[in-house]
Amino acid sequence: MTPPSLLQVDDLSLTVATSAERTTLELVVDRDASLIVKAPESATIEGIEQFVNTKRAWIYRKLAEKDALVGAPVVKQFVDGEGFAYLGRSYRLRLDYAVSQVRLDRGRFVMPVLAASEGTAAMRSWYTFTGRQWLAKRVRPWAARLGVDDVVVEVKDLGYRWGSARPTEGPQRVNIHWATLQLSPSLIDYVLAHELAHLREANHTPEYWALLGKLMPGFETHKANLAVIGKNVWFGRTS
Repeated sequence: MTPPSLLQVDDLSLTVATSAERTTLELVVDRDASLIVKAPESATIEGIEQFVNTKRAWIYRKLAEKDALVGAPVVKQFVDGEGFAYLGRSYRLRLDYAVSQVRLDRGRFVMPVLAASEGTAAMRSWYTFTGRQWLAKRVRPWAARLGVDDVVVEVKDLGYRWGSARPTEGPQRVNIHWATLQLSPSLIDYVLAHELAHLREANHTPEYWALLGKLMPGFETHKANLAVIGKNVWFGRTS
């Protein structure tokens, strides 16, 4: 029986995401504390429920960690003086009738006055376009260290995930959330390294963490910093 997209296992509500390429079950606690089971298409409801029950202690521990680290969503207003981050630095916003699109100019974000009513979309477009160019260069030394020659970085909205990647045939693809471009370069490097390692090991197995340790020695510090700093990143919410 094909599992439903939503599944209730006692007190736990989960989303089931199936894939023809997947052969194992994986449980993910997203940044917003939602639970996702990644499963092969052949998985049964009974098999998924049994898997979830074996992970129950881990789930509760992870949910408690999320409660401790995730604060109220960051909200923004599209008015003069509002702050928006790029590569770890904050820049004030200025609304201007003379510009036609968002740009970073002499230490300020400048936005067309008429775009302020759709400010989230305008800023997201800027982060996406600028981030795609910046990340295309930034990923190269990390990909080379992993031994991957052809990697394409896509910038898109990934909900509450910083990034995603799975090994595929042909050119490898890494997806990065546009909001990640607000982080410092060192934390963006961690996100890149984390996702690149998934091109070799799809799941968070001991082998995966060992590979990430070789790719980025001391990654644990960046992981811990991202968990704390990440709660102050804007994901598109407005007041």
